[in-house]
Amino acid sequence: MRFYEATRMIAARPDQIWPILIDAAKLQDGGFGIAKIDGQIAEGAKIKVWSEVDPSRAFTIRVTKLEAPHEMIWSSGMPLGLFRGTRRFRLTPTDAGTEFHLREEYTGPMAGMIFRHIPDLTASMEIFAAALAREAEA
Repeated sequence: MRFYEATRMIAARPDQIWPILIDAAKLQDGGFGIAKIDGQIAEGAKIKVWSEVDPSRAFTIRVTKLEAPHEMIWSSGMPLGLFRGTRRFRLTPTDAGTEFHLREEYTGPMAGMIFRHIPDLTASMEIFAAALAREAEA
């Protein structure tokens, strides 16, 4: 398994952060590193996402879990489980607010080969986490 991740403390409660996290319009207009999202973020829904890392390429993603206000999972992949990408957004309450954790992991027999062609997403995830914190703490 290969992965990228980012963690950030946010001075807000999970229920204050959650509406931002599932607002597709805000995510594509708020400096989150997302160029465009087509579709509504809802459990079971398919959305199309263009990242600012490569705005010429769209990713069709299924929202596979939406457990307000704690966890959301986006996933996509190839048939027969040859490759799977899973992005997990987790909000954990703390005494100081919320720990936000974002992790994208890649699994399947072709993961090693495909991972070599995926740019390092760490900076992009840090941008997302920082934007989420700015919005929630405003």
